[in-house]
Amino acid sequence: MKQSRAMGFSIITAIYIIATAIGVFLFLMFSDLHVFWRVLIGDVGATVFVFLAGVALGNTSVYDPYWSVAPIVILSGITVYYSEISLGIILLLLAVWYWGVRLTCNWAYTFINLEHQDWRYDKFKNLFPRIYQLVSFVGINMVPTLVVYLCLLPGITFIQTSAFNAVTIIGFVVCILSATLQLFADLQMHRFRRENAGRKLIIRAGLWKNARHPNYLGEIVMWWGVYIIMLSAVPPMWFLIIGPISNTILFLVVSIPLADNHNRETRPGFDEYKKETNSLIPLKKIF
Repeated sequence: MKQSRAMGFSIITAIYIIATAIGVFLFLMFSDLHVFWRVLIGDVGATVFVFLAGVALGNTSVYDPYWSVAPIVILSGITVYYSEISLGIILLLLAVWYWGVRLTCNWAYTFINLEHQDWRYDKFKNLFPRIYQLVSFVGINMVPTLVVYLCLLPGITFIQTSAFNAVTIIGFVVCILSATLQLFADLQMHRFRRENAGRKLIIRAGLWKNARHPNYLGEIVMWWGVYIIMLSAVPPMWFLIIGPISNTILFLVVSIPLADNHNRETRPGFDEYKKETNSLIPLKKIF
């Protein structure tokens, strides 16, 4: 069963439907709390279920789609809950759906089956065999959930308004351009891997010529775009900048070093490539 790609998709889809139901139930159950707390409780509850499903299946990658699915579900659900719609909210949802559907499709394209697990999780499992499930729960499941939750707070705040102005449009454009940057970066990487299947080569074309992680740049800037949209409506909530800052730190401190170290170990010539390129900006390196 775990070797079947179609069965894997079906199982993960069922897991996420149940996780969504759990999150909605918890959100509605704590109706006396502020919406931020209600979303957090529902988000954490859904994450715990996805984690337990991954443990039962022996595959931590069950969590992988959560990053892109949760924002669509949460922001769309909040919009329905407040039963208010405006041009600004439509633009926000369009941006998040465009980003989330594309990223989820990218995950689906690379999904093999339930026997395959992300190399990073295998690395952690080898490093911490006795406490791997704790590492998985905290580091692989809960920390990303909390980072995304913080990134969603500006969006949740904006949905409770009916604002629309030039700054809203600027934030929307930033989101669309960021998601599109990710799209082209991923397409270029997929084509490179198809053309060089089985060969441990380094991509040196397109957006990847001058940057090692242009896809991560798109992911980082996306949530700054959502923050800008929020600022167009409620500038006094500026402190929600903690969301995009947390996301940026996660990539700079965890994701990028992990990927660079992995490539250094598996791809000859990576050190030279690193010296010649920027980490994120796809422009010719100056210093």
